[in-house]
Amino acid sequence: MTQNINAPSDWMTSGPGAERRILCYNDDLMMVEFRFAKEGLGALHNHPHTQTTVVASGKFQFTLEGKTHILEAGDSLLIPSLAMHECLCLEGGVLMDAFTPCRDDFLEAHGLTKVPA
Repeated sequence: MTQNINAPSDWMTSGPGAERRILCYNDDLMMVEFRFAKEGLGALHNHPHTQTTVVASGKFQFTLEGKTHILEAGDSLLIPSLAMHECLCLEGGVLMDAFTPCRDDFLEAHGLTKVPA
C-alpha cells in the first residue's frame, strides 16, 4: 500500500490548466486527484485502463466516444478501456479518478516505483 500526505512536490502538470497527483496505488489499482482551472483541458486520448471519475467540485464537459456529458459535483462517469475521451473544465474544480490496472506511465512520470498487489 502507498499513501499520500499532500506534499506540494507531488503535483505535476497533466495538461493545459490541469495538474495531478497520485494518491495511492498497487499493481491492480491507482487513485489520482486532478485539479483543473476554468478552461483546463484533458486532451482527447485513450488508454488500455478502465477509468472512473468522480467530480469532487466544479463543472466539467466530458466527451466519451463522441457523446457529451456535463458533470457537476457528486456526478461520476465510467470510461471503458480504449474509449476515446476528453474533458474540458467549465468551472474550476477537482476530479477523483481511479484506474485499473495501475498506470505505469503515471508512475514513471512521477518518479515512483510499482508496488505489488
